[in-house]
Amino acid sequence: MHLISRYWPSVFATLALCASGYAAVSQAAPGAAAITDKGYRASIATLASDAFEGRKPGQPGEPKTLDWIEAQFRQVGLRAGPGGYRQAVPLVEITALPTAELKVRSADGEASFAYAEDMVVWTRRVQPQAAIQDSPLVFVGHGINAPEFGWNDYAGIDMHGKTAVILVNDPGYRDATLFKGRKMTYYGRWTYKYEEAMRQGADGALIVHQTGPAAYGWDVVRNSNTGSLIEPDAADGHAGRVAIEGWMQLETARRIFKMAGKDFEEMEKAATQKGFRAMPLGVSASVAVRNAVRRAASANVIGVLPGARHPDEYVVYMAHWDHFGKSLAVGAQNDAIYNGAVDNATGIAGILEIAKAFKAGHRPDRSVVFLAVTAEEQGLLGSAYYAQNPVFPLARTAAVINLDALDPVGRTRDIEVLGYGASELEDYLKAAAALEGRVLRPDSQPEKGYFFRSDHFNFAKAGVPALYIKAGIESRDHPAGWVEAWSRDYVANRYHKPSDEYDAGWDVSGSLEDLRLMYAVGRRAADDRHWPTWYADSEFRAARESSLKATP
Repeated sequence: MHLISRYWPSVFATLALCASGYAAVSQAAPGAAAITDKGYRASIATLASDAFEGRKPGQPGEPKTLDWIEAQFRQVGLRAGPGGYRQAVPLVEITALPTAELKVRSADGEASFAYAEDMVVWTRRVQPQAAIQDSPLVFVGHGINAPEFGWNDYAGIDMHGKTAVILVNDPGYRDATLFKGRKMTYYGRWTYKYEEAMRQGADGALIVHQTGPAAYGWDVVRNSNTGSLIEPDAADGHAGRVAIEGWMQLETARRIFKMAGKDFEEMEKAATQKGFRAMPLGVSASVAVRNAVRRAASANVIGVLPGARHPDEYVVYMAHWDHFGKSLAVGAQNDAIYNGAVDNATGIAGILEIAKAFKAGHRPDRSVVFLAVTAEEQGLLGSAYYAQNPVFPLARTAAVINLDALDPVGRTRDIEVLGYGASELEDYLKAAAALEGRVLRPDSQPEKGYFFRSDHFNFAKAGVPALYIKAGIESRDHPAGWVEAWSRDYVANRYHKPSDEYDAGWDVSGSLEDLRLMYAVGRRAADDRHWPTWYADSEFRAARESSLKATP
């Protein structure tokens, strides 16, 4: 038994013949029994309680959260990293006063649009105020410059002194023959839109919100972008960012296009045709924001289980600890705390259970790192800081496994792999899942770009193979369509809202099964001499090959 458990990758095919799938997994990944319902629920209930005040960096719930996670790492028996259990992450908090008003002027008159109701705007520049004044609006379609797809929405237009009006998602969402069809590329992410507008020299960038291509409603946009925003504390104060960033409601966009003598839907169709060129709308926009600026340091929390044979090689489990904190805009009679139970108390609880499993099993050959990162909800900031300032070299990191929002939907036959078809970690997952009679499936909603929306993405860009999974949709305990209905209800009624609270009635049996699978994948990566890599057609493969060649 010891030899089988110690060197299980070499006998994986033999184990697959075992009559009992659960017994096979137990043999293949000793220690998995340490992942328990009681421990998992207790961690979620604690982190999602009102006592932690929504776990927003810079608010009173932050130190409570950091202290609690560090205490749990110590209790499990994880060691501190080279600089201790915490990696300081310098951040700056920018709080825009809710007084901004967008004014759009045409030859025939002027219209005003209200903050939060019609639009939300902010600046990423670390300064007390920012504004655009009579800035010409230019419809730039999807706002994409992608040579590999033969697409440049900015061709032939000088954006200096102008404000871009941009569609969310990429052309493949609206025409499946373009880009990668319904599977969103990074060009479809709102973060890219602002980055490209900056590169083009624009003064402002306003994205048109549409629920389908955005994958969430206006309330998510409003809740995520009002109040304080957290940014990395860059030396230049983000002076290179456009002065004003923001979103506008679809109806707001329709009104502005009508002022310009255009029909929004017709322009949207035109922007989905190859050869589209940016179109000045003949109207101008003015808006100003006033900020309160406060600098502070947050922290990533790091615990390590040193490897027995190759302690200078690493497998990373990660989850973000932060959520949206306590809203000052909600009346005292209402629920003001964004508890973040699913998103992402479940992920932190998950890595704690996996850490217990590693401690219960044999000591892994490679070191296993448990990383709880800050400021994911503000733009993956904690993981970005770690990727730029790694405590353990990324070139010596064999794999990263990300736990973000484990849906309590019970047991499923399938497992969704977000960014399916990316790396050999999927081969590890497929083999482990087969022992339990489960199968992998591609992301059922590829148009939503989930692979680009969580912390592993910063590791992937640096070349580290990354795995990010969700519960499948084929329920073993509920009628067909039940999981999808639960997911729709969660996004509509609880995602990024105060109502994302822990419920003792949750069915977490499927989450526990998924945790054991992720433990098995990480156990194999930690005990195997093989270095997982990206598949040949992955955009991240070149970065990985380059880092491995440069490292002895």
